Amino acid sequence: MLAGLGGLGLAVAGLAGCTGTTAPSGSTAGSASTGGSDYEPVTLRVAFMPNLGSAGTLFAAIDQGYFDEVGITVEPAQFQGGPAEITAMQSGDIDIAQIGHGAHTLCISGDATVFAFDQLSQADAVVVDKSKVPTAADLKGKTVGVSTGTSSEIILGLVLRDAGLTESDINKVEMDVSGMTTALISGQIDAAATWSPNTVTIEEQLGDNYLVLGTNTDYSDEVAFPGSFVCLPSYAEENPEILARFGAAIAKGHDYRAAHIDEVAKLLATELDLPEDTLLQSTGEGDWQGAVDCQGDTDTILGYYQAQQQVFLDAGTVTEEVPVENYVDTAVMDEANKIYEEIK
Repeated sequence: MLAGLGGLGLAVAGLAGCTGTTAPSGSTAGSASTGGSDYEPVTLRVAFMPNLGSAGTLFAAIDQGYFDEVGITVEPAQFQGGPAEITAMQSGDIDIAQIGHGAHTLCISGDATVFAFDQLSQADAVVVDKSKVPTAADLKGKTVGVSTGTSSEIILGLVLRDAGLTESDINKVEMDVSGMTTALISGQIDAAATWSPNTVTIEEQLGDNYLVLGTNTDYSDEVAFPGSFVCLPSYAEENPEILARFGAAIAKGHDYRAAHIDEVAKLLATELDLPEDTLLQSTGEGDWQGAVDCQGDTDTILGYYQAQQQVFLDAGTVTEEVPVENYVDTAVMDEANKIYEEIK
């Protein structure tokens, strides 16, 4: 759903594999010709998912004209997941994608290159109906909805560990997130390993019986779930200057997002035809200020990706350790920071 994109003057490509609708023909986003930029104009097709963590920085940077400043026109395209975005890049339909935690396995395997850090997720939670599951230990024998390969599944494993349980102690049911939400509210399952904004909907429906057993924040000293902007390795090799310009605009977007997260939520509600109340209640789903604080600090950023890879290794999703420098392009990050310092 991309209704209302004309309000930002966005051009949304009608891309194969895309799940969104397109904006009226002739609309533009981040037009280099109107921004007075000295950079060579370029148009980039950028994939995002319809939530604050994935779309917030991108749309803030478009709305505030930060891409104009570096000569970039953005054509946003909505997807429902990172793997589909990377598939679209491989087929030539997308240049850049914003991905969440789970899709980083494809970066580790060499299918995509991280060139800009976006934020650490705080969106995941294991939630229950506390009339059925008053404590984490009471998960034993209960039915838990899970979407395999997601960061919320990792949080579930940590919650079980701390309660002295293992996955064999629960009835783990594979579900998509929308089905999980409905199932928990209706009582078909007892717990859900889910994420914002679905947690907002569940809390609204369960009321006083809503209980959170664990979140990303509870385990921030053990695990990291970065979101990132990525491209194909071949694109990174051929276009480092373009990616640095894009990263600089994103860095300015981080500044705006951290200072104006409610405004960004309202912007996305309008541009993506999403419920404003739900987005406003989801403003804590990412460490927005953390992204500002680590701007230009590639050692810290590499540490996030190392911690993330360890999560995959521990879960068996990745079977062999890969140097993070193999798939995280710090050279582009460093150049992006130089441009950011010039335009901020």
